Amino acid sequence: MGTESTRFKDASGDKLRGGYYTPQAVADALCRWAIRSPVETVLEPSCGDGAFLRAAAKRLKDLGAPSSRLGNQVTGVEITPEELQKAAMAFREASGADCTAHAGDFFEWTVFAPRQTFDCAVGNPPFIRYQNFPPSARGLAMALMERAGLRPNRLTNIWVPFVVGVVLKLRENGRLAMILPAELLQVSYAAQLRQFLADSFRRLTIFTCNEMFFANAEQEVVLLAAEDKLARPSSINRCDIAMVETRSIDELLGRALNTDRGEQESKFVQHETEKWLKYFLRPREIAFMRSLREHPTVVTLAHHATVDVGVVTGKNDFFVLSWEEAERHELRDFVVPLVGRSAHLSGAVFRRKEHELLSREGKRVYLLHLAQRPEDQFPTGLRKFILAGERSGYHRGYKCRIRNPWYCVPAVWEPDCFVFRQIYDFPRFVVNKARATSTDTIHRLRCSVSASRLAGNMYTHLTAASAEIEGRSYGGGVLELEPTEAERLLVPKELNGAIPISETDRLVRDGRLAEVLEQNDRAVMQKHLGLSRAECKMLQGVWDKMRNRRQARKRC
Repeated sequence: MGTESTRFKDASGDKLRGGYYTPQAVADALCRWAIRSPVETVLEPSCGDGAFLRAAAKRLKDLGAPSSRLGNQVTGVEITPEELQKAAMAFREASGADCTAHAGDFFEWTVFAPRQTFDCAVGNPPFIRYQNFPPSARGLAMALMERAGLRPNRLTNIWVPFVVGVVLKLRENGRLAMILPAELLQVSYAAQLRQFLADSFRRLTIFTCNEMFFANAEQEVVLLAAEDKLARPSSINRCDIAMVETRSIDELLGRALNTDRGEQESKFVQHETEKWLKYFLRPREIAFMRSLREHPTVVTLAHHATVDVGVVTGKNDFFVLSWEEAERHELRDFVVPLVGRSAHLSGAVFRRKEHELLSREGKRVYLLHLAQRPEDQFPTGLRKFILAGERSGYHRGYKCRIRNPWYCVPAVWEPDCFVFRQIYDFPRFVVNKARATSTDTIHRLRCSVSASRLAGNMYTHLTAASAEIEGRSYGGGVLELEPTEAERLLVPKELNGAIPISETDRLVRDGRLAEVLEQNDRAVMQKHLGLSRAECKMLQGVWDKMRNRRQARKRC
């Protein structure tokens, strides 16, 4: 932990050691913005290979700071001794002096240096999941959040308390310039951090870029420039927050991280309930989307249905089968129809004949379902199949290991609708007429109303626009909806007027989604919800803007 590398979703050695270093040009730009006087003190809390220390030394020298003082002005913390040695060497080469370096965990250092504060802080904090963080340091990190008035949980990624700790080390009117995961804008576990930042600074500027900063990683990042820190966080602080979008890293750095607002309109997002993704919208679009959530004819999807994950098998290679495999192992009486991939759902309705066609094509569209089946009824082929799975070690996997018996997959039920978990274009809802279940690549919907009517009314710009705001996007331009996020999608309260689901299904299969949305704009949005044509166009504009932005991202 603690190198300036951004940590990603798994805990592979390279990623935990710090395999993704900050480009020097980015570190230089952040230090030029953050350091504004030759006498300022600088904290780099996760040194890595020293890109930020090198940039800080160069910036202070350019401002006229004498080399003899630089070692006392710049402080670096790094848990990995080898990395700290490289970082200290980078500072020495740039400044001719030795920086104040601390070898060890950042959270532990904050305990031993509680009163030391800084004019500014720069860096790229570690990105490690709660479960993968060393328990001793994890305890200190969570305690730090609690002291700051925040409530950590097991979803909290370690970069969140890291940023909190850095903010607490800043003096009044101090500045923070860091590379952070774009999850800052959108995930629920960062919601408290968003509020904390808004309560702690008078001005925040978030720089985004369509190019990926790290060529070998899927993690999208943003540059956060926070200035004018308050003496203490205040919930009544009206923080000025702005989003600056660029198409490339060169364009971003060419702007010299300008945080001047000019004639830009002020925007206000309710940090405790809304994601910062809304800052990509214009003020009138933000106000309009907020008004729709309070509109008497609009509700969330949770009003009509519940969304749950698909079946979690623990080992799809064992539990997901083709019909030929089921026959060969005498499993015909122990399998149920399954949708294993979103590619199997090409329309707005999934029928039994489509599942049968996939089966004839040899697709793996059956789930081994042994729950509540007595073992004494297991045929020889099934017993051999289970033993073969144990010889392969499948029963030792986490999800299988915690079940008894390991081969009985729980929560196998047929949904009324399927909901795409990962979305490239439009949030797809598919009525389940095949009596199939799905793996956890696809969410399952239980409806308290007609599934066909509900699904038909989901094919609107209202649902599409709200999906872009409620979901979260990662590298590659894919939008992801977790069940709680899907339940927050906006839908009509009264399910009247949408074109029949059979017609929607036909048009979607023909690649004519735009016609469905256009017809439902008139039939649902205008006629039944009472929106004007201009408001429908605004909804379409919100969807287009947010969708196009995420789809435009690419690797540098």
